[in-house]
Amino acid sequence: MPSAVVSSQGAVSALRFGRVAVMGAVVLLILVAGVWGSWDNAQHVMLTKGREHGTIEVARCGADTCAGPYAPVSVGSRARASVVIEKSVAVREGETYAVVVKPGTDEVVRSGPAGVLYAWVPLGGALLLASVVAAGGLRRARLAWLLAGAGVALLTGAYVTV
Repeated sequence: MPSAVVSSQGAVSALRFGRVAVMGAVVLLILVAGVWGSWDNAQHVMLTKGREHGTIEVARCGADTCAGPYAPVSVGSRARASVVIEKSVAVREGETYAVVVKPGTDEVVRSGPAGVLYAWVPLGGALLLASVVAAGGLRRARLAWLLAGAGVALLTGAYVTV
């Protein structure tokens, strides 16, 4: 006949496994959301073969977007009187930026190292948030430090290059 101690240890083990499973799923969900949020712009910046490359001279900015004329650099790209780029701390009126055109639109995203790092900023935030969950929910300090370090490195790299 099992004793109360053995039964209690089994319950504690089951609860510990449940906590680790749920918190592991939360960490994974946060990281997947970070990649999902970043991929919309990152795919255009990283997978550039066959895309239109050029420059935008930012002429005017509104509440959420900036616009200006597009000058092509790649073969097959055509000049446009006005293209739209997302307004951010990385875009200022009067400046010229290397960009990639999103296919089928007049929207552009920054290219080069600055564009790649800036596109992955949502993932950097997700890494920082996941590190807190890993430290508190999973009680995995090394994993938490690894996630936090990667997030800080990504965000710092984006800040420095932008």
